Amino acid sequence: MNFTEEEIQRYSRQIILPEIGGKGQKKIGNARLFLVGAGGLGSPAALYLVAGGLGKLGLIDSDTVDLSNLQRQVLHTTKNVNQPKVESAKSRLKAINPDCNIETYQEKLSASNIMTLLSDYDLILDGSDNFPTRFLVNDACFFLKKPLISASIFRFEGQLTTIKAYMDHHPCYRCLFPEPPPADLVTSCQEAGVLGALAGTLGVLQATEAFKEILGIGSSLTDRLILYDALEMRFREVKTHKDPNCPLCSPHPKITKLMEYEATCRI
Repeated sequence: MNFTEEEIQRYSRQIILPEIGGKGQKKIGNARLFLVGAGGLGSPAALYLVAGGLGKLGLIDSDTVDLSNLQRQVLHTTKNVNQPKVESAKSRLKAINPDCNIETYQEKLSASNIMTLLSDYDLILDGSDNFPTRFLVNDACFFLKKPLISASIFRFEGQLTTIKAYMDHHPCYRCLFPEPPPADLVTSCQEAGVLGALAGTLGVLQATEAFKEILGIGSSLTDRLILYDALEMRFREVKTHKDPNCPLCSPHPKITKLMEYEATCRI
């Protein structure tokens, strides 16, 4: 497959897997993935995707590194405090694998820029930490016909699913959650909290699902929602179904263009 000696050595543990091999590793190297957020979920997901030979990673985050981030956002270190997260992330990821093409965007994702940003990528990972962004990413992926791997974390619990609502019979995020909760009902940052290691668990699962989608192996998480309870160390699977009255992906949608919701507290 025209790998260099260094590439063969770097990815040898993956190449020897019958499900991957040289052809699969080449698919990973040609893949273009867009990651929303360089925080708790995005950090472990990006680390493993880039280490595994991803060809191109687009990374968006408007924030700077805060000391309170370091408990769970493992892309960043103490010396990166006050530095833009995308700069900190790119430096760390390039140190792991200098061959990955990493495009960074230090800006907020919005209805005005999301379609342009996502259009050049094959697969989208949502590691955002607020409801408005999750709905915006879901809607844009539906309109652009892009597969989406969505995860979220809260205290000791996490959720994970793969969304391909542009395909027949598969649900979108709105089929599960029609609209964000009112801003005044969202638990405050100080009250909510999150176990740092929980972000690692869900972020790594996102990366795993991304590799599977790129390679076309295993069982996709479309039509399934994984619920993880860290306190009980228990995974539970819930079957998901397309809502025939979904405001976005039903035959008679009420949402026909991107919309933005009021920002809610991030954890």
